[in-house]
Amino acid sequence: MATCPECEFDEIDTEDFEEGDNLSCPECGKSLVLVGADELELADDDDEDVDDDDEDLEEDEDEDDDDDEDDEDVEDEEDFDE
Repeated sequence: MATCPECEFDEIDTEDFEEGDNLSCPECGKSLVLVGADELELADDDDEDVDDDDEDLEEDEDEDDDDDEDDEDVEDEEDFDE
C-alpha cells in the first residue's frame, strides 16, 4: 500500500502496477505516478498544459507570418500605382 502525497490517503493498492505507471488517488482524484515500491508522486499535469501553450504560440506565429505576407502584397500594389 502507498500514500497519496496530496491528501495522505494511505490505502492505495500498488500491487498490480509497475514503476512509471499512472494511477489516480481514490480519495482526492489526483493523478499519480508510481516511482518505486509503494512510493507515489504527483503526475506532471502541468507538462500537458505547457505543450498546449506551445501550440498556441506556434499558431500565433503563423498568424503573424500571414500578416507579413499581406503587408508585402499591399506594398506590391502600391508599386503599380506609381
